[in-house]
Amino acid sequence: MAGSDTTERRPPVVTVGVLGWLRANLFNGWFNSLLTLLALWLLIETVPPVLDWLLFSAVWGDVAPSVCKGADGACWAFIREKYRLILFGRFPFEAQWRPLLAVILVLGLVGVSTNRRFWTKWLGLAWLIGMVVYLWLLGGGFGLQPVRTDLWGGLPLTLLLAIVGIIVAFPLSLLLALGRRSNMPIIKALCVGYIELIRGVPLITLLFMASFMIPLFTPTGVNVDAVLRAQIAIIVFVSAYLSEVIRGGLQALPRGQYEAAAALGLTYWQMQRKVILPQALKISIPPIVNTYIAMFKDTSLVAIISLTDLLLATRQAFADPEWRPFFVEGYIFIALIYWAFCFFMSKYSQHLERVMATGLNK
Repeated sequence: MAGSDTTERRPPVVTVGVLGWLRANLFNGWFNSLLTLLALWLLIETVPPVLDWLLFSAVWGDVAPSVCKGADGACWAFIREKYRLILFGRFPFEAQWRPLLAVILVLGLVGVSTNRRFWTKWLGLAWLIGMVVYLWLLGGGFGLQPVRTDLWGGLPLTLLLAIVGIIVAFPLSLLLALGRRSNMPIIKALCVGYIELIRGVPLITLLFMASFMIPLFTPTGVNVDAVLRAQIAIIVFVSAYLSEVIRGGLQALPRGQYEAAAALGLTYWQMQRKVILPQALKISIPPIVNTYIAMFKDTSLVAIISLTDLLLATRQAFADPEWRPFFVEGYIFIALIYWAFCFFMSKYSQHLERVMATGLNK
């Protein structure tokens, strides 16, 4: 229309950019505005003192415990003094390069495994060789001084229990999930009984039973190692929980997928391997990783059967009376280690969801 203003106008400043986001998300009403101001007040009251205690007023470096006792901040000198005990437990001091090398080796394998280009049959062989080397470095023999398993501890033991638990429990859980959905009554009953029995007791009970009951049922002269007994308990426990996660993924698939695979003339195992399980496992990525994260943290329960995992090694560091008052710093240190591993698993699961196009995170 003649005389009309056709000049393009920008939207008001308060609806776009930073101000627009603040208005839409934090100040969109009196109640949300009040909550935002309350949260800001709490952050101002708590964050600066915490940062001051953690960093600015903290004691760093190689100092005596008496210096820390008069300080206003954290005593990170305790970590400097006791980090080898915390990380490696009672492993012989002069041979602690072995668990360090073992941890680097397994973390390298984990890093390689996160790249899908390496998902070949050779990756399984690499893991098999890597775990054999891992056990050789910890246990010794074949040129290395033997070290008893009761001296294994700290981060290497925690990683061993977690990684072997993940590797062994996963295929076992697949079989349990498929068995529970089987049409063969005996197999289904056995799988249901196993799953419901194991899920009905806490892990701490299984650890006690594995520690004290397994030796009672073994022949005279046969000694099952304490680490192996704890590892069996963890595998049994995780496989039961993980099987239900996988069963949920199997049940989420439409019936047409099974019928289409059967129409192609595939056998039962071909159908599961090529059609059903790949889809079910993609759907189940978040709960599977959640189970792994819970299991990684639950490895700390082996301390109750006197295995020196990361948590018990930290408690042993408090045995020194001069450093005992600084137990908070020790717990913060291992909490950061646990958080780093759990955060990595969480972010990697999100990455897998995206690259596998599960439809959950686009």
